[in-house]
Amino acid sequence: MSINNYVAIGHLTRDPELKELGSDKSVCELRLAVDGMGRGGEVGYINVSVYGKAGQAAAEYLTKGRQVAVQGRLEFAQWETDAGDKRHDYSIVGSVDFLSSPRAAGEDAGQPRRRREPAAA
Repeated sequence: MSINNYVAIGHLTRDPELKELGSDKSVCELRLAVDGMGRGGEVGYINVSVYGKAGQAAAEYLTKGRQVAVQGRLEFAQWETDAGDKRHDYSIVGSVDFLSSPRAAGEDAGQPRRRREPAAA
């Protein structure tokens, strides 16, 4: 028996892309930057596929830069380019949890969000 479950937390490197698969099915494609995943602890990048209503919600509410957690099975693909170079890629097929909230309209992305002060009683 083998277990294939992968969990990662990272930031979206681009806006999600929703693709219709026909017969009322769809998939949302995400690209995630994950700290410490690359060689020598560098940032690594992984593709994520989320199907169905969860994918539709991700496409509607997520944007580039948002922090998310993904969980699912890890898939490996390899191919050869027209030039004969061998390539490989990993991807996750599973679910996504939204971790950060969207920035308020007009808020500078380089500035930290300000906490709201509690209303006076």
